[in-house]
Amino acid sequence: MEYRLLDKEEYSDITARILYEDNHILVFSKNVGEIVQGDKTGDECLAETLKAFIAQRDGKPGKVFLGIPHRLDRPVSGIVMYAKTSKALSRLSEMFRNGAVEKTYWALCCNEPDVPSAELDDWLVRNEKMNKSFVARENAPGAKLARLIYSVIGHTDRYTLVEVRLLTGRHHQIRCQLSAMGCPIKGDLKYGAPRSNPDGGICLHSHRIRFVHPVSKEGVDIVSPPPVSWKGIRLENA
Repeated sequence: MEYRLLDKEEYSDITARILYEDNHILVFSKNVGEIVQGDKTGDECLAETLKAFIAQRDGKPGKVFLGIPHRLDRPVSGIVMYAKTSKALSRLSEMFRNGAVEKTYWALCCNEPDVPSAELDDWLVRNEKMNKSFVARENAPGAKLARLIYSVIGHTDRYTLVEVRLLTGRHHQIRCQLSAMGCPIKGDLKYGAPRSNPDGGICLHSHRIRFVHPVSKEGVDIVSPPPVSWKGIRLENA
């Protein structure tokens, strides 16, 4: 199987954005607008770009395996994990399903929460046609419990920086739940933000993951700083 050849600038950029790699796992810092895996747009996805990178870097003549144990929405930035072996893919997929991977996000919100720190428990219903989730009654058809813990950790001149730890993994969960409490994410027109961001993304960033390595059983803790476009953040405890 042949892969396209990455030019020098793209190759260097990929190298700089690899946060962690071993024989089983590759953890990457995704930019706004990049897609984790192929979709109906036909745009090249990160999985294919990274396969081409690995083939070029390692001189692999055959097919490069790169499994996808979880997803990150196109307008979101930050940490995304790929599995380099089928064993790692199977185990990581199970870990993500069971909540064994601790995921922490940062969000720049248009408003400040009334309570600086709390757990949000909502029942969400997904509308496939609109590609959007809504807070609903517990007994609503298709409703699923969504749980997260948030804390206000900083500010800019106009926005509030909120740290979110996901306890469940529902469709657009963070976007929907923060919007439902009156704090839509900057740039997120779909969930109530007043204006879009210049890059077309939203200010939601997969900031940190912690997990026990599925093969070595060692603890792994990876952090990705927010994009440079998030200017003027003042952390509360800095």
